[in-house]
Amino acid sequence: MHKNRFRGFTLIELLVVIAIIGILSAVVLASLTTARSKGNDAAIQSDLNTIQTQAEIYYDSNGSSYGTASACNTTATMFADPTITNAIAGIQGNGSTPVCDSNGSAYAVMAPSQAQSGKYFCVDSTGVSKIETGTAGTAPTAATACP
Repeated sequence: MHKNRFRGFTLIELLVVIAIIGILSAVVLASLTTARSKGNDAAIQSDLNTIQTQAEIYYDSNGSSYGTASACNTTATMFADPTITNAIAGIQGNGSTPVCDSNGSAYAVMAPSQAQSGKYFCVDSTGVSKIETGTAGTAPTAATACP
């Protein structure tokens, strides 16, 4: 007569299952990183659109002038406006370093993409809002118009 013995999983079976779970988790984590970068890019674009809209309000409210600035934190310019300051902080909070420039009658704000290496977003006073290709690893240079 055969005895009914309960047999558990072998060590090999357990190791195979653990390896499969490890491979699946690595694939999921890689996908999440890409999704996070794309989400940051969407937030950066939204903040740049906010800057573009608020800059026009600032221009109309301040004697048809954006102010003269070569940095994003300059006082007595459009970059001192609280809404624009918050949008710039939002861009920085999403891991990008914006580049701002204005000469009184024109402005441009650029921010590197998080998901696309060598690309950056740009908005300016002419209504342009686009993505540009730059040199990978370098910040865009200041200008008062998108290239």
